[in-house]
Amino acid sequence: MPAYINNIGTALPPNLTDQSQIADFMVNHLRLNKREEKKLRVLYRASGIKQRYSVLRDFSENLNGQSFFKENTAFPSAKPRMLIYQDHAIRLAKKASMHALEASGFDNEEISHLIAVSCTGMYAPGLDIELVDKLGLNTSTERTSINFMGCYAAFNAMKVAQNIIKANSEAKVLIICVELCSIHLQDKTDDENLLANAIFGDGAAALIVSSKPSGNSLEIKDFYSDLALDARDEMGWYIGDHGFEMHLSSKVPDVIKEGIGELTNRLLQKIKLKISDIDFFAIHPGGKRILDVIEEKLQITKEQNSNAREILRTHGNMSSPTVLFVIKSIMDDLSPQDDQKHLLSFAFGPGLTLESAVLKTHIHA
Repeated sequence: MPAYINNIGTALPPNLTDQSQIADFMVNHLRLNKREEKKLRVLYRASGIKQRYSVLRDFSENLNGQSFFKENTAFPSAKPRMLIYQDHAIRLAKKASMHALEASGFDNEEISHLIAVSCTGMYAPGLDIELVDKLGLNTSTERTSINFMGCYAAFNAMKVAQNIIKANSEAKVLIICVELCSIHLQDKTDDENLLANAIFGDGAAALIVSSKPSGNSLEIKDFYSDLALDARDEMGWYIGDHGFEMHLSSKVPDVIKEGIGELTNRLLQKIKLKISDIDFFAIHPGGKRILDVIEEKLQITKEQNSNAREILRTHGNMSSPTVLFVIKSIMDDLSPQDDQKHLLSFAFGPGLTLESAVLKTHIHA
Protein backbone atom coordinates (compact mmCIF):
# COMPACT_ATOMS: atom_id res chain seq x y z
CA MET A 1 0.00 0.00 0.00
CA PRO A 2 1.63 3.29 -1.09
CA ALA A 3 1.83 6.23 1.31
CA TYR A 4 1.61 9.85 0.15
CA ILE A 5 2.70 13.14 1.66
CA ASN A 6 -0.28 15.44 1.12
CA ASN A 7 0.95 19.02 1.47
CA ILE A 8 3.27 20.48 4.09
CA GLY A 9 2.35 23.33 6.41
CA THR A 10 4.98 25.51 8.08
CA ALA A 11 5.07 28.09 10.85
CA LEU A 12 7.67 30.54 12.10
CA PRO A 13 7.89 32.67 15.26
CA PRO A 14 7.49 36.44 14.85
CA ASN A 15 11.00 37.52 15.75
CA LEU A 16 13.14 37.71 12.60
CA THR A 17 16.71 38.93 13.04
CA ASP A 18 19.50 39.54 10.56
CA GLN A 19 22.58 37.37 11.03
CA SER A 20 24.76 40.46 11.55
CA GLN A 21 22.47 41.60 14.39
CA ILE A 22 22.76 38.19 16.02
CA ALA A 23 26.54 38.49 15.75
CA ASP A 24 26.35 41.85 17.55
CA PHE A 25 24.27 40.25 20.29
CA MET A 26 26.73 37.35 20.67
CA VAL A 27 29.74 39.65 20.93
CA ASN A 28 28.09 41.45 23.86
CA HIS A 29 26.51 38.35 25.36
CA LEU A 30 29.78 36.41 25.44
CA ARG A 31 31.88 39.46 26.38
CA LEU A 32 34.38 38.76 23.61
CA ASN A 33 37.72 40.47 23.22
CA LYS A 34 38.79 41.91 19.84
CA ARG A 35 40.45 38.71 18.65
CA GLU A 36 37.48 36.57 19.64
CA GLU A 37 35.06 39.06 18.10
CA LYS A 38 36.88 38.96 14.76
CA LYS A 39 36.77 35.15 14.79
CA LEU A 40 33.04 35.13 15.53
CA ARG A 41 32.17 37.65 12.82
CA VAL A 42 34.12 35.69 10.21
CA LEU A 43 32.18 32.57 11.23
CA TYR A 44 28.82 34.34 10.92
CA ARG A 45 29.66 35.87 7.53
CA ALA A 46 30.75 32.46 6.19
CA SER A 47 27.64 30.64 7.49
CA GLY A 48 25.55 31.12 4.34
CA ILE A 49 22.78 32.46 6.60
CA LYS A 50 21.19 35.89 6.14
CA GLN A 51 18.55 35.73 8.86
CA ARG A 52 16.97 33.48 11.47
CA TYR A 53 13.72 33.28 13.45
CA SER A 54 13.33 32.92 17.23
CA VAL A 55 10.55 32.82 19.81
CA LEU A 56 12.78 35.16 21.83
CA ARG A 57 13.25 38.88 21.19
CA ASP A 58 16.74 38.85 22.68
CA PHE A 59 18.60 38.98 19.37
CA SER A 60 16.91 42.14 18.11
CA GLU A 61 18.34 45.57 18.79
CA ASN A 62 14.82 46.92 19.34
CA LEU A 63 13.96 45.38 22.70
CA ASN A 64 11.22 46.61 25.03
CA GLY A 65 12.23 45.72 28.55
CA GLN A 66 14.63 43.00 29.65
CA SER A 67 15.51 40.01 27.50
CA PHE A 68 15.40 36.38 28.60
CA PHE A 69 19.17 35.89 28.73
CA LYS A 70 19.84 39.20 30.51
CA GLU A 71 16.95 39.50 32.95
CA ASN A 72 18.76 37.55 35.67
CA THR A 73 22.34 37.80 36.90
CA ALA A 74 22.67 34.02 36.65
CA PHE A 75 22.52 32.31 33.26
CA PRO A 76 19.03 30.71 32.86
CA SER A 77 18.70 27.14 34.13
CA ALA A 78 16.83 24.38 32.31
CA LYS A 79 13.46 25.00 34.01
CA PRO A 80 12.74 28.54 32.70
CA ARG A 81 13.81 27.41 29.23
CA MET A 82 11.30 24.55 29.37
CA LEU A 83 8.57 26.96 30.47
CA ILE A 84 9.26 29.00 27.33
CA TYR A 85 9.14 25.78 25.29
CA GLN A 86 5.75 24.82 26.77
CA ASP A 87 4.38 28.27 25.98
CA HIS A 88 5.64 28.68 22.41
CA ALA A 89 6.09 25.19 20.91
CA ILE A 90 2.37 24.41 20.98
CA ARG A 91 1.57 27.70 19.22
CA LEU A 92 3.90 26.96 16.31
CA ALA A 93 2.84 23.30 16.19
CA LYS A 94 -0.85 24.24 16.01
CA LYS A 95 -0.27 26.86 13.31
CA ALA A 96 1.78 24.52 11.08
CA SER A 97 -0.73 21.69 11.58
CA MET A 98 -3.69 23.89 10.65
CA HIS A 99 -1.90 24.97 7.46
CA ALA A 100 -1.28 21.32 6.53
CA LEU A 101 -4.90 20.36 7.23
CA GLU A 102 -6.29 23.27 5.22
CA ALA A 103 -4.00 22.61 2.26
CA SER A 104 -4.76 18.87 2.19
CA GLY A 105 -8.52 19.26 2.38
CA PHE A 106 -8.84 16.78 5.24
CA ASP A 107 -11.11 17.48 8.21
CA ASN A 108 -9.60 17.41 11.68
CA GLU A 109 -11.88 14.54 12.62
CA GLU A 110 -10.39 12.41 9.83
CA ILE A 111 -6.94 12.30 11.48
CA SER A 112 -6.48 8.83 12.96
CA HIS A 113 -2.85 9.09 14.07
CA LEU A 114 -0.65 11.90 15.38
CA ILE A 115 3.15 11.86 15.46
CA ALA A 116 4.79 14.69 17.45
CA VAL A 117 8.50 15.28 16.82
CA SER A 118 10.80 17.49 18.90
CA CYS A 119 14.24 17.46 20.50
CA THR A 120 14.36 20.94 22.08
CA GLY A 121 11.82 20.46 24.86
CA MET A 122 9.98 17.85 26.88
CA TYR A 123 7.02 17.79 29.24
CA ALA A 124 4.01 15.58 29.97
CA PRO A 125 1.16 15.75 29.16
CA GLY A 126 3.04 16.88 26.08
CA LEU A 127 2.66 18.37 22.63
CA ASP A 128 0.74 15.36 21.34
CA ILE A 129 -2.05 15.67 23.91
CA GLU A 130 -2.14 19.45 23.64
CA LEU A 131 -2.52 19.18 19.86
CA VAL A 132 -5.44 16.77 20.18
CA ASP A 133 -7.14 19.45 22.29
CA LYS A 134 -6.08 22.56 20.33
CA LEU A 135 -6.84 21.06 16.89
CA GLY A 136 -10.08 19.41 17.93
CA LEU A 137 -8.86 15.92 17.00
CA ASN A 138 -10.69 12.85 18.23
CA THR A 139 -9.60 11.90 21.72
CA SER A 140 -9.15 8.37 20.39
CA THR A 141 -6.44 9.56 17.95
CA GLU A 142 -3.44 7.24 18.28
CA ARG A 143 -0.39 9.22 19.40
CA THR A 144 3.36 8.69 19.00
CA SER A 145 6.15 10.97 20.21
CA ILE A 146 9.60 11.01 18.61
CA ASN A 147 12.00 12.90 20.85
CA PHE A 148 15.66 13.84 21.04
CA MET A 149 16.71 12.48 17.63
CA GLY A 150 17.68 15.86 16.20
CA CYS A 151 17.80 16.96 12.58
CA TYR A 152 16.90 13.61 10.99
CA ALA A 153 13.82 12.90 13.13
CA ALA A 154 11.32 13.83 10.39
CA PHE A 155 12.53 10.79 8.44
CA ASN A 156 11.72 8.48 11.34
CA ALA A 157 8.28 10.07 11.63
CA MET A 158 7.64 9.43 7.92
CA LYS A 159 8.76 5.81 8.32
CA VAL A 160 6.32 5.33 11.20
CA ALA A 161 3.54 6.93 9.12
CA GLN A 162 4.36 4.71 6.14
CA ASN A 163 4.09 1.59 8.32
CA ILE A 164 0.77 2.79 9.73
CA ILE A 165 -0.61 3.21 6.20
CA LYS A 166 0.62 -0.26 5.22
CA ALA A 167 -1.28 -1.70 8.19
CA ASN A 168 -4.41 0.42 7.70
CA SER A 169 -5.18 1.95 4.30
CA GLU A 170 -7.86 4.19 5.85
CA ALA A 171 -5.43 5.86 8.26
CA LYS A 172 -4.58 9.53 7.97
CA VAL A 173 -1.43 10.47 9.87
CA LEU A 174 -0.59 14.01 10.98
CA ILE A 175 3.14 14.58 11.59
CA ILE A 176 4.30 17.74 13.37
CA CYS A 177 7.95 18.70 13.86
CA VAL A 178 8.62 21.73 16.07
CA GLU A 179 11.92 22.99 17.45
CA LEU A 180 12.91 26.00 19.55
CA CYS A 181 16.68 25.79 19.19
CA SER A 182 17.30 29.41 20.19
CA ILE A 183 16.15 28.93 23.79
CA HIS A 184 19.23 26.76 24.45
CA LEU A 185 21.86 29.44 23.87
CA GLN A 186 24.90 28.68 26.01
CA ASP A 187 27.29 31.06 27.74
CA LYS A 188 30.40 29.42 26.25
CA THR A 189 33.08 30.53 23.78
CA ASP A 190 34.53 27.20 22.59
CA ASP A 191 34.48 26.53 18.84
CA GLU A 192 31.62 24.02 19.05
CA ASN A 193 29.26 26.41 20.84
CA LEU A 194 30.20 29.32 18.61
CA LEU A 195 29.30 27.15 15.59
CA ALA A 196 26.02 25.95 17.08
CA ASN A 197 25.01 29.49 18.05
CA ALA A 198 25.78 30.66 14.50
CA ILE A 199 23.39 28.36 12.61
CA PHE A 200 20.31 27.29 14.62
CA GLY A 201 16.86 28.88 14.54
CA ASP A 202 13.24 28.08 15.43
CA GLY A 203 10.37 26.76 13.33
CA ALA A 204 7.71 24.10 12.79
CA ALA A 205 6.50 21.97 9.88
CA ALA A 206 3.56 19.59 9.59
CA LEU A 207 2.41 17.10 6.96
CA ILE A 208 -0.37 14.58 6.45
CA VAL A 209 0.39 11.08 5.19
CA SER A 210 -2.40 8.94 3.71
CA SER A 211 -2.93 6.11 1.24
CA LYS A 212 -4.25 8.42 -1.50
CA PRO A 213 -2.75 11.54 -3.07
CA SER A 214 -4.51 14.83 -2.45
CA GLY A 215 -3.57 17.66 -4.79
CA ASN A 216 0.14 17.85 -5.52
CA SER A 217 1.56 15.00 -3.45
CA LEU A 218 4.73 12.99 -2.92
CA GLU A 219 4.67 9.21 -2.82
CA ILE A 220 7.07 7.76 -0.27
CA LYS A 221 9.09 5.23 -2.27
CA ASP A 222 11.78 4.02 0.14
CA PHE A 223 14.28 4.90 2.88
CA TYR A 224 17.81 3.91 3.72
CA SER A 225 19.59 4.73 6.97
CA ASP A 226 23.10 4.08 8.21
CA LEU A 227 25.35 4.92 11.15
CA ALA A 228 28.93 6.15 11.11
CA LEU A 229 29.61 4.74 14.56
CA ASP A 230 33.27 5.70 14.52
CA ALA A 231 32.09 9.32 14.43
CA ARG A 232 29.44 9.05 17.14
CA ASP A 233 31.38 11.52 19.32
CA GLU A 234 31.39 14.23 16.65
CA MET A 235 27.76 15.27 17.29
CA GLY A 236 25.72 15.10 20.48
CA TRP A 237 22.77 16.70 22.28
CA TYR A 238 22.73 16.55 26.08
CA ILE A 239 20.53 17.89 28.88
CA GLY A 240 22.56 20.13 31.17
CA ASP A 241 21.79 22.26 34.19
CA HIS A 242 21.53 25.31 31.93
CA GLY A 243 19.40 23.98 29.10
CA PHE A 244 20.29 21.51 26.35
CA GLU A 245 23.92 21.47 25.28
CA MET A 246 24.98 20.90 21.67
CA HIS A 247 28.21 19.12 20.80
CA LEU A 248 28.93 19.83 17.14
CA SER A 249 32.38 19.04 15.75
CA SER A 250 33.81 20.71 12.67
CA LYS A 251 34.57 17.16 11.43
CA VAL A 252 30.88 16.40 10.76
CA PRO A 253 30.94 17.51 7.09
CA ASP A 254 33.94 15.24 6.45
CA VAL A 255 32.10 12.26 7.97
CA ILE A 256 29.07 12.98 5.79
CA LYS A 257 31.26 13.37 2.71
CA GLU A 258 32.83 9.97 3.38
CA GLY A 259 29.47 8.20 3.82
CA ILE A 260 27.08 9.98 1.46
CA GLY A 261 28.12 8.11 -1.69
CA GLU A 262 27.49 4.62 -0.30
CA LEU A 263 24.29 5.81 1.42
CA THR A 264 22.96 7.10 -1.90
CA ASN A 265 23.99 4.00 -3.85
CA ARG A 266 22.37 1.61 -1.38
CA LEU A 267 19.09 3.53 -1.39
CA LEU A 268 18.92 3.83 -5.17
CA GLN A 269 19.80 0.15 -5.63
CA LYS A 270 16.79 -0.79 -3.47
CA ILE A 271 14.42 0.86 -5.93
CA LYS A 272 16.47 0.25 -9.08
CA LEU A 273 17.28 3.89 -9.84
CA LYS A 274 20.48 5.75 -10.75
CA ILE A 275 21.55 9.19 -9.61
CA SER A 276 20.79 10.40 -13.14
CA ASP A 277 17.13 9.43 -12.54
CA ILE A 278 16.84 11.98 -9.73
CA ASP A 279 15.10 15.21 -10.71
CA PHE A 280 15.03 17.09 -7.40
CA PHE A 281 17.26 17.20 -4.32
CA ALA A 282 16.02 18.06 -0.81
CA ILE A 283 19.10 18.06 1.41
CA HIS A 284 18.89 19.03 5.06
CA PRO A 285 20.96 22.24 5.27
CA GLY A 286 22.79 21.40 8.47
CA GLY A 287 25.37 23.98 7.46
CA LYS A 288 26.93 25.50 4.36
CA ARG A 289 29.92 23.16 4.38
CA ILE A 290 27.64 20.11 4.58
CA LEU A 291 25.90 21.27 1.41
CA ASP A 292 29.26 21.92 -0.24
CA VAL A 293 30.66 18.43 0.40
CA ILE A 294 27.46 16.66 -0.70
CA GLU A 295 27.38 18.62 -3.95
CA GLU A 296 31.03 17.74 -4.54
CA LYS A 297 30.63 14.05 -3.73
CA LEU A 298 27.41 13.48 -5.69
CA GLN A 299 28.45 15.86 -8.48
CA ILE A 300 25.34 17.99 -8.31
CA THR A 301 25.32 21.72 -8.93
CA LYS A 302 24.45 24.55 -6.56
CA GLU A 303 21.47 25.25 -8.80
CA GLN A 304 20.20 21.68 -8.33
CA ASN A 305 20.59 22.20 -4.59
CA SER A 306 19.26 25.76 -4.56
CA ASN A 307 16.21 24.98 -2.40
CA ALA A 308 18.36 23.78 0.49
CA ARG A 309 20.71 26.75 0.16
CA GLU A 310 17.80 29.19 0.15
CA ILE A 311 16.22 27.68 3.28
CA LEU A 312 19.61 27.86 5.01
CA ARG A 313 20.00 31.50 3.93
CA THR A 314 16.56 32.60 5.09
CA HIS A 315 15.92 30.35 8.11
CA GLY A 316 19.18 28.78 9.28
CA ASN A 317 19.07 25.23 10.63
CA MET A 318 15.83 24.61 12.55
CA SER A 319 16.70 20.97 13.30
CA SER A 320 13.91 18.46 12.50
CA PRO A 321 11.50 20.73 10.52
CA THR A 322 14.24 22.04 8.22
CA VAL A 323 14.28 19.29 5.61
CA LEU A 324 10.47 19.56 5.42
CA PHE A 325 10.84 23.29 4.63
CA VAL A 326 13.16 22.27 1.77
CA ILE A 327 10.73 19.63 0.48
CA LYS A 328 7.84 22.12 0.70
CA SER A 329 9.77 24.71 -1.31
CA ILE A 330 10.19 22.11 -4.07
CA MET A 331 6.51 21.07 -3.91
CA ASP A 332 5.38 24.69 -4.17
CA ASP A 333 7.21 25.08 -7.48
CA LEU A 334 5.94 21.89 -9.15
CA SER A 335 4.12 22.23 -12.47
CA PRO A 336 2.14 19.67 -14.53
CA GLN A 337 5.27 18.59 -16.43
CA ASP A 338 6.88 17.61 -13.10
CA ASP A 339 4.52 14.64 -12.63
CA GLN A 340 6.15 11.27 -11.82
CA LYS A 341 9.56 12.80 -11.05
CA HIS A 342 11.93 11.54 -8.35
CA LEU A 343 13.13 13.54 -5.34
CA LEU A 344 16.15 12.45 -3.26
CA SER A 345 16.34 13.71 0.30
CA PHE A 346 18.93 13.50 3.09
CA ALA A 347 19.17 14.43 6.78
CA PHE A 348 21.85 13.89 9.42
CA GLY A 349 22.14 13.83 13.19
CA PRO A 350 23.68 12.32 16.32
CA GLY A 351 24.97 8.80 15.99
CA LEU A 352 26.36 9.86 13.54
CA THR A 353 23.16 9.09 11.65
CA LEU A 354 22.75 9.41 7.88
CA GLU A 355 19.18 9.22 6.59
CA SER A 356 17.99 9.14 2.99
CA ALA A 357 14.67 8.88 1.17
CA VAL A 358 13.28 8.84 -2.35
CA LEU A 359 9.91 10.48 -2.98
CA LYS A 360 7.93 10.55 -6.25
CA THR A 361 5.80 13.45 -7.42
CA HIS A 362 2.10 13.12 -8.18
CA ILE A 363 0.67 16.25 -9.77
CA HIS A 364 -3.07 16.81 -9.60
CA ALA A 365 -4.26 17.90 -13.05
